[in-house]
Amino acid sequence: MTDDQYDAIERVPPNDLAAEQAVLGAMMLNPSVIDPVIASVEPEDFYRPAHETIFTAICDLYGRSRTPKVDPITVTADLTEQGLIQKVGGASYLHTLVQTVPVTGHADEYAEIVHEQAQLRRVIEATTRATARAYAAGGAAAEILDDAMAELQSAATGVSAVEVKLSVGDRWAAFLDELEAGKDPRALDTPWHDLNDAIELKPGQLVTVGAATGGGKSLLGMNLAAHVALTRARPVLVASMEMGGSELMARLTAAEASVTLDRLIRRKLDDSDWTKITKASDRLQNAGNFILDDSPNLTLSKIRARMRWMCSTGHPPAMVVADYLQLMTPEGSTSTTNRAQEVATLSRGLKLLAMEFEIPIVALAQFNRNAVGRQPMVSDFKDSSAIEQDSNVIVLMHRPLAEDGTDTGPRAGEIDLIIAKNRNGASGRIIPLVFQGHFARLRSLGREH
Repeated sequence: MTDDQYDAIERVPPNDLAAEQAVLGAMMLNPSVIDPVIASVEPEDFYRPAHETIFTAICDLYGRSRTPKVDPITVTADLTEQGLIQKVGGASYLHTLVQTVPVTGHADEYAEIVHEQAQLRRVIEATTRATARAYAAGGAAAEILDDAMAELQSAATGVSAVEVKLSVGDRWAAFLDELEAGKDPRALDTPWHDLNDAIELKPGQLVTVGAATGGGKSLLGMNLAAHVALTRARPVLVASMEMGGSELMARLTAAEASVTLDRLIRRKLDDSDWTKITKASDRLQNAGNFILDDSPNLTLSKIRARMRWMCSTGHPPAMVVADYLQLMTPEGSTSTTNRAQEVATLSRGLKLLAMEFEIPIVALAQFNRNAVGRQPMVSDFKDSSAIEQDSNVIVLMHRPLAEDGTDTGPRAGEIDLIIAKNRNGASGRIIPLVFQGHFARLRSLGREH
């Protein structure tokens, strides 16, 4: 074949429309496949623009509700409301997508095909740009080669390399700004000034908070999330496998309105309680960025899907609280997989999520039963020692109770936060806080006294 004949061939970018159709159809036929699909495919991976639009609509529907209803009819209604239904081929095309699915259980494999074709297109785009620059002599050869290598790496990993600044020279000015500001502008604080003196919640960190059963880890997680969402006005996701939405709301209201938690749970409120709730109402009613997800059987894919949904609404999460680690449902486990391996996979997965979204993820974790009644250690985490390896920061909670287990004695009403691991600071510090269980909150000891 001559060069002229080769150039005359109409070259279509790599794509597999059948796989794209099968992915979308399977998502509408069986919503249980949406999690693994979202874990491997981005909207821009679809070659046909209409498929990208349909995929985005399905993900949006899936992320809105604790019990999402995703099928051709609901997706049609959503696209119609957005004025996009005709642009994607009408309602009839959505039903056609469902009919093209060979096996819904193979949706993750169809998704891998879609992702692979998208990567090939990105490789072609990167090499085409490099070729055009070389023909136009648009820079030194070494510069063109370096840029091409960066773009090819981006195509292979899915991470944009165009705006990434990796050299010391690129990073220096921003680092000086941080030094002058006296803090990392991306870091989050906690509502406890004593704890802020010891740790910062930085992007990409996995912060693990451990406690015994009933030791206050859920209370700490909600207090921290409320501080970031309500006081700092930053979007937060609380993924709770420990409590339902009603109980989470009761704890949040108790802490914010200073109403006894027991009366909120039993719905036995007096006039003074209602007055306090009314004062806190505006603050909580406008907390649209404070997301409480109490979906059953939460997995890493479901948490990632909820985070992506928040990003799609223009409110990417600044922090995620997972309550609690050992209750999460592992993906892809088999009868031969032991619980320690499953928890290790979950721990590593949360760390990778923190790095992917560049936010701190706070994972609450439970101790083994033999940790009750004594000061805990990092080896006390239930089911897995991998938690210690994956975590950037580990905080252990301990209540100094009397020998009979009652909250009496010289340290009644207190709880210790033990900084057992801190990659960016000193470890071993013990920070006492006031434990106000009746109001579902912790307070800094100094401020209380």
